[in-house]
Amino acid sequence: MTQQASKPHTVTLDTPITRGEQTITEIALRKPSAGELRGTSLNALVNLDVDALGKVLPRISSPALTEYDVRELDPADLVQLGVAFADFLLPNRAR
Repeated sequence: MTQQASKPHTVTLDTPITRGEQTITEIALRKPSAGELRGTSLNALVNLDVDALGKVLPRISSPALTEYDVRELDPADLVQLGVAFADFLLPNRAR
């Protein structure tokens, strides 16, 4: 059960991100450490606050998102990434 909790979550974007010639269609999120949540609050993250997600998602995403990328995401993609992230905040027994 613990091993499953640490697996990355992959989100397929409805609206891909374009960076020059690179097109990003999927984002993998890994479980953050407590230090990677700095600069925000757990309450804001649980509520999928855009500013809070903008700070944390770049720290745990692959390929790495920038804060600008997060602000420019399609709202549906931001919600998908936020829900995938929020799953990491649940204790194993709640899954």
